[in-house]
Amino acid sequence: MIGASYQLAYTLYPYKKVAAQDQSAQSHPVVVVGGGPVGIAVALDLAKRGTAVLVLDDHEGVGQGSRAICFSKRTLEIAARLGAGCDMVGKGVVWNVGKVFHGNDRIFQFNLLPEEGHKNPAFINLQQPYFEKFLVDALRKAQAEDAPAEIRGRNVVTGLAQKEDHVRLEIETPDGPYAVLADYVVACDGARSPLREMMGLRFDGRVFEDNFLIADVKMKAAFPTERWFWFDPPFEGSGQSALLHKQPDDIWRIDFQLGWDIDRAAELDSDRIRARVDAMLSSQAGYVPDYELEWTSIYTFQCRRMEKFRHGRVLFAGDSAHQVSPFGARGANSGVQDADNLAWKLDLVVKGLAPYTLLDSYGEEREYAADENILNSTRATDFLTPKSKTSKVFRDAVLSLARRYPFARPMVNSGRLSVPCVYDGLSLGGPDSLKGPAQTRVGAPCVDAPLDCGYLLDALTGHFAILAINTPPPSLGDSGGIKVVSIALSTETDDPTGALAVRYLGDAKQAIYLVRPDQHIAARWAYATAGDIEAAMRKACALET
Repeated sequence: MIGASYQLAYTLYPYKKVAAQDQSAQSHPVVVVGGGPVGIAVALDLAKRGTAVLVLDDHEGVGQGSRAICFSKRTLEIAARLGAGCDMVGKGVVWNVGKVFHGNDRIFQFNLLPEEGHKNPAFINLQQPYFEKFLVDALRKAQAEDAPAEIRGRNVVTGLAQKEDHVRLEIETPDGPYAVLADYVVACDGARSPLREMMGLRFDGRVFEDNFLIADVKMKAAFPTERWFWFDPPFEGSGQSALLHKQPDDIWRIDFQLGWDIDRAAELDSDRIRARVDAMLSSQAGYVPDYELEWTSIYTFQCRRMEKFRHGRVLFAGDSAHQVSPFGARGANSGVQDADNLAWKLDLVVKGLAPYTLLDSYGEEREYAADENILNSTRATDFLTPKSKTSKVFRDAVLSLARRYPFARPMVNSGRLSVPCVYDGLSLGGPDSLKGPAQTRVGAPCVDAPLDCGYLLDALTGHFAILAINTPPPSLGDSGGIKVVSIALSTETDDPTGALAVRYLGDAKQAIYLVRPDQHIAARWAYATAGDIEAAMRKACALET
């Protein structure tokens, strides 16, 4: 982004010299480079599982500016498991509804979560500094309960050497250089990843020929808590599209499409930004309320990724591994899902409970997810910014038809909003021997549902679990070590709304699900033996193919 400066919103881990800086290189099971939301999520997950982790961040906390603001239901479910979800939802602005306009006309609206029976909303809007702070707060709480995690601020990684059985990192601090050794390194150091550069790895993709202005505006306004998106907005100076979103603390996110050939410094002039904001507010509210410009920046759309996310003992996650356009909220959300996918696998490998090759599945699954996100992001960008007269004619025809005809509305693309990836047909998937609902097929993330005392995803903690519905689970004996959630639908209180039966049984009478630690479904059956479950779990841990 251009124009965004790095000033701390919260100093969360101020620099403090540690004894290791005066000693020979100390060894750590896992070192995470980067203290953003993805890095802290990886570290928190590992530490709560009992795997020691060291986080190295080049700053001392969370930077100013909203940056990412839209956090999806799946991200909130992961955050809840890590102990930060309640704070996020409590602070965030909850929304499920979006409206799409063409000029002055509303062409349609959508509801991302029209059904009841979910603990978390489809989305919250929450400034990234809050999101990161709540994760760090959860990590501090875990540390107080003896979770083995450490964060070192103003520790800049300046060198990396990968050996057969470890990685050596060279680090610069205010008190001079030192080194650490790591069994594994997780690179969460952003789109300009220094670690990626040190390793000479490519970051290929497309940079789209357009620029977008972010203006975070602090004001009292009567707009509803919805996502409003305009094609060809009716207010002056907005370009081909504009977006309005509410955040906490009376902050409103406004995006304007500026075009390609612009003077960026001129566009960031506060008077010019105010002219654009004034025109929007006057058009939509009928007047211009008092407001302050809280944060501004200009960005371009980019869709890029590394060819491979795993390189020996170094694993890349979040923006360091892949980058997508911000429309669709696929950046931070997919990064947190990277962390969710990686942490349990790395934990098992470090503890010697799964082979080194389990980490290959991290690359396999999250590269697959990145391709899905990039495809959706690219399609949205091409619809938002037509590159030819023909494509603009098509877009305008779709928008015109969508006013009157429902069949055209799915073709309108103002940014397909983030949904979790389903790992269809990938290597860790076990048998799907149940004629059950597609939404809970093998590879899919579990769908939440109310229980008699809470919600299903709260019961499926971050370890392997069996969900047995209308049938006794097989006894695994001492070899199990698996949590069992057993539900008898004949007991009304077990499925008080009927949602669980709809989402997990469909037309089936009974079911057994094997759920991975990241709450993706590893296998499902109408009936399963202990041997069936043990074989599926071994496959999910890469212990057999």
